Amino acid sequence: MSSKSLDYENLNENVKKCQYAVRGELYLRASELQKEGKKIIFTNVGNPHALGQKPLTFPRQVIALCQAPFLLDDPNVGLVFPADAVARAKYYLSMTSGGLGAYSDSRGLPGIRKEVAEFIERRDGYPSNPELIFLTDGASKGVMQILNTIIRGARDGILVPVPQYPLYSATISLLGGSLVPYYLEETANWGLDIGNLRQSVTQARSQGITVRAMVIINPGNPTGQCLSEANLKEVLKFCYENNLVLLGDEVYQQNIYQDERPFISARKVLMDMGPPMSKEVQLVSFHTVSKGYWGECGQRGGYFEMTNISPQTVEEIYKVASISLSPNVPGQIFMGLMVSPPKPGDISYERYVRESNGILESLRRRARIMTDGFNSCRNVVCNFTEGAMYSFPQIRLPPKAIEAAKRAGKVADVFYCLKLLEATGISTVPGSGFGQKEGVFHLRTTILPAEEDMPAIMASFKTFNDEFMAQYEDNGSYSRM
Repeated sequence: MSSKSLDYENLNENVKKCQYAVRGELYLRASELQKEGKKIIFTNVGNPHALGQKPLTFPRQVIALCQAPFLLDDPNVGLVFPADAVARAKYYLSMTSGGLGAYSDSRGLPGIRKEVAEFIERRDGYPSNPELIFLTDGASKGVMQILNTIIRGARDGILVPVPQYPLYSATISLLGGSLVPYYLEETANWGLDIGNLRQSVTQARSQGITVRAMVIINPGNPTGQCLSEANLKEVLKFCYENNLVLLGDEVYQQNIYQDERPFISARKVLMDMGPPMSKEVQLVSFHTVSKGYWGECGQRGGYFEMTNISPQTVEEIYKVASISLSPNVPGQIFMGLMVSPPKPGDISYERYVRESNGILESLRRRARIMTDGFNSCRNVVCNFTEGAMYSFPQIRLPPKAIEAAKRAGKVADVFYCLKLLEATGISTVPGSGFGQKEGVFHLRTTILPAEEDMPAIMASFKTFNDEFMAQYEDNGSYSRM
């Protein structure tokens, strides 16, 4: 029988090239072990509610009423739901053409795009145009849509930080473009070096690649660093000089665990710099309801905002968005609630502040527990998690461990992470899934396990790691920075 179109050998080669380590070999093995009855701690993905984070009350009350609008007609609704939740549900339902089951505009509901624009203006101090904001099914869909617009073929390059979130490498592969890596410097707390950027662009151009865009992830994933205002100015100047569109992945902007480097948006810095740059540099910024103290990953709410993008290009992006008809409407409402939460004087305000502050304060403590825990381990070094949801410790593997990994047919950090998983049930992601310098090994773990569980998890990791190192050590050389 002749081969069929969907037989593996006949698939689109870009699909086969595409890799996504966050749900890769380690995750699949962890799922197998879980089915066999082993307790697994899934720290491989930033999925707060799956690790026990409680949803914020107010947005869930509003969305419950929107999903079941007949409750609004119940005379006892005020006994169960606060008046401000009832009012907000009615407000959002009035924006729709038939409730949550009806399609919205392909850019999202105009009223919610207006709320997003007002949030951006409050944050940055500069007006935002709702017509340049598209609501999306999570930030990932927005990133994919913009990369699809930029990449024309294999000779189009996208500058991506390494280590990077594999959404970028996977999507660039899927679209048939070229990833142009620029390396973050671990010894400088994962800082961004403009000299390295220039070198990356020069090398790509020498290979016939047209570098068209640059990605920044701020705060960093998997590296957890926060970019300073000075760093952002350098990046924007570099994009201006090299005619690059800047893609600002800012989904962790609520997740800040130190006071020295608060989050500042690329858009604010660009506007502060003034003409000609503020009028010329093309910028697309992304945000989501999946991170921060919301953690509503399953709701799939996100947006992107475009700055200095031509009207004709916006029309083309709108056309492509229209193919999918509409972003999911509940996710849009979650986004509206995130950018316009209860205000002082509202019935739900105090509870909302108490819940959100409690989550952020606990995350700050967990970031410290995890960093200190890793740094107490043999042959492990870890920078402090300034922001986002992850630790990215370097594992200095002995040569014997690297040789054992080769014999097993595994990359060395995959070998280590599989051994960790089998011994402890802790499911992580090997650093090779994010990119790293040759001969250097890491793993990524979230800081999301419950705070009360964190000491036991870190003790379990330390026991495994120190026994692993003792097994493979011969007092020789190690992998290192």
